[in-house]
Amino acid sequence: QRPLCRRAVPRDAVRYWLFLGRPDAGGSAAGRQRLLDLREQILAEFAPLLAPYVWQKQPFGLQFCPETGDTPAHIGGCSEFGDNVEDEWFIVYLLEQITRLFPQLVAKVLDHDGEFLLIEAADHLPKWLNPETSENRVFFCEGRLHIIPCPTRPAEVGWPREKTLTISQALTLLSCQRDACLASTKIQSALRRRLEGYPGKIQANLHHAHCFLPAGIVTVLSQRPDLLAPAVSAFYLRDPVDLQACRTFRFFPPETRVIASVTFTRCLYAQLQQQSFAPDRRSGFTLPARSHPQHRAHELGMKLAHGFEILCSNCQEASSEPDAPVSCNPQWKSFLGSLKKNGYFRGELEGSQLYKELMLSAQSFFRQSASSIEKSPGAEVLQILHDSPYNLDELKKQEKCLAPEDSDSWLDLTPQDLDQLLQERAGVGFGMAGSSPSQAVETGKNEGEVEAASYTLVAVTQKMKNFINAVSSHEGAELPWSVSSDPFSFDPDAVTSALDRLLGARDDELDSDDLEDDDDDYTEEDDDVEEENEAVGFSGSPREAGAQALGTLKMYMDQMDQELSATNIGQSFTQSKKVNSSKVQPSNDQVEVDEIQPLDVDLNLVTNLLESLSSQAGLAGPASNLLQSMGVHLPSNLDRP
Repeated sequence: QRPLCRRAVPRDAVRYWLFLGRPDAGGSAAGRQRLLDLREQILAEFAPLLAPYVWQKQPFGLQFCPETGDTPAHIGGCSEFGDNVEDEWFIVYLLEQITRLFPQLVAKVLDHDGEFLLIEAADHLPKWLNPETSENRVFFCEGRLHIIPCPTRPAEVGWPREKTLTISQALTLLSCQRDACLASTKIQSALRRRLEGYPGKIQANLHHAHCFLPAGIVTVLSQRPDLLAPAVSAFYLRDPVDLQACRTFRFFPPETRVIASVTFTRCLYAQLQQQSFAPDRRSGFTLPARSHPQHRAHELGMKLAHGFEILCSNCQEASSEPDAPVSCNPQWKSFLGSLKKNGYFRGELEGSQLYKELMLSAQSFFRQSASSIEKSPGAEVLQILHDSPYNLDELKKQEKCLAPEDSDSWLDLTPQDLDQLLQERAGVGFGMAGSSPSQAVETGKNEGEVEAASYTLVAVTQKMKNFINAVSSHEGAELPWSVSSDPFSFDPDAVTSALDRLLGARDDELDSDDLEDDDDDYTEEDDDVEEENEAVGFSGSPREAGAQALGTLKMYMDQMDQELSATNIGQSFTQSKKVNSSKVQPSNDQVEVDEIQPLDVDLNLVTNLLESLSSQAGLAGPASNLLQSMGVHLPSNLDRP
C-alpha cells in the first residue's frame, strides 16, 4: 500500500489532516459535529495570524472530510505554496500549535516528498526508518512529534516495519501508548530549530515598499492584501498573449496613479524586483531615469499594474449583483463571538479606524474559509472595483503620510553570507572547537586568528582516517560523527562465520558422511579446479590455500615496489626519514639493493588535500565538500601570490 495520499500531493504543495485522537470517534454524527465545532474554534483562535497573512499561492484551510477506506473522518486541506517554502513551514507551525491547544486532535502532514519532517532530522533517525518504512508513522500530538516505533522484541510497543500500518491502527497506538511513541530529543530539537522564530518570523518575512500604482489597485489592496500574490504571479509567469492586454490598460489606466505603501512577502518582492521589464509604449507607463529618487517606486508600480491587468483580462466581467454580506451566514455570529473572546480586536472601540480594518480583514477571511465555490482572483478584483469606487483626491492626500519603506539590502548576499547560511542549514560548526568565526571575532580575535585557530593539520588527518574507517554500504558512507555516538557491538559468531565463508570450512567440522558425499559428488570440474590451484602454487586445505594466496599477494606487491623504484613515480610522494643508529655492511655474496623507505601517509594526505583545495580557486569542489562534511573548515589561502 502506498503512503497516505502521497500520490495525491502535487508538487510544491502540502497536504494536512487533523484526526480525533480516537479513530472511531469521528464516524458518527456526533463525531462529525465535533470536528466541525473544532474547525470553527481553530479558525477563530488563529484568525489573528491567518487573516493578514499573504500566501504565495493557496491559503491554509480546513474542510470536513468523511471517512474513506482506511482514513477516518477528519478536517484538513491541501495548500499550494509555490516558490515560497516558508508557507509550508508556517502550516507546520500551525499544526504544531493546533495540537498543543487542542490535545484531542492528532495532526499529520505530507508534501510531494512524503514525510518531509523527517528530512529535517535525517541525521538523528533510527536505522530502520526510511521512506519505505515511514508511512503512517509520523504525527503531531500535543505539540510534539511522535513516531510509531518498530519493535525489536515481542513485548515492545510499536508496529513491525514489514506490515502495512493504517491510519486507524496508528491512531489507536497513539491513544494507548503515546509516551512510547514520542520522538527522540534530538529529532524534536532538529524540528524545533526549523520552526524557531514563529510567529514573529511572519513579520520579519514582510517587506514594505512604495509603489506608484493606479488608484484602483490601491483600493483593491486596501481591502484584500492577499490579492497581491496572484497579481505578482501573473506578471512573473506572463507570456506574449497576456501582454497583449497590457498595450492599452482598460481596467487600471496609468493616469490615476498615486504613491502607496504596499506590503510584500520577501519572496513576492524578490520576484517582482529582480525581473527586467520594459513596458509597451502604447500602455502609457513611462519610467523616470534610474537616478531619480522614485525610480524604484515607478518600476514596482508599473510591474504590479501589469500583473493586475493580466488578472482582470483573463476572467469574465464582474457580476452586477454584489456578494451577500457575511452577516447573512448563520455561522458568522458565532465566529465573530469567538474572535471577540480571543481578543482579535485588541481592545479597540467599535467604529474606530483599526477596528474597521480588523473587521474587514476578518470578513474577508471568513468569506474565503466558508465559501465552497472558489472565485478566480481576477473576478474578485473586478468585484471590488465594482462595489468600491475610489476617491482620487483622497488617495493623493494620503501620499504625504506614508510610512518609510524598508531597505532591500537583504537581496544582496555575499559569498561569506552564503557560506554561513549553508553551514547553519547543515548544522555543522565552522571550527573544530564548536564556535563560529563570528563568535570568536566578538571575543576580540581578528579574522585571521579565528581561521587559523579553527583547524589543525593533525585534526584534518585524523578526521580523514575516521571517515575512511567509517561504515559504508550501497546506501553510502556514514559520516564519522554519525557513528561515534552509537554503542560498539561485537558479534564473535558473525565474525567467525564470515571468516569461514572467506577461507572455507574447517577440516575438523567435516564428518565421515560429508567426506563420503564429497567423494560421490566429485566431478571433472573439481579435478580442473585442483589442477588450477596446483598450477598457481596452491595446495592443501582451503585454510592453507588462503594463507598461500596472501603470501603470493605480498610477493606481488614487493615486486611491484621494486619495479616502481626505478621510475619517477616515487618522487610524487613524501617519504619518512629514518635515522639508523647502526649500519650493517652487506656481505660480498649479498646483492646491494636500495632500501625502499616507507611513505609518510599523513603528510602525503595533507599535501594532496591542500593542492586540491588550491586548484579549486575558492570554488566548490570535492576536497572542500569532503572536509566541510566532516566539520573541517579551512581558511582561504590568502598568503599565496
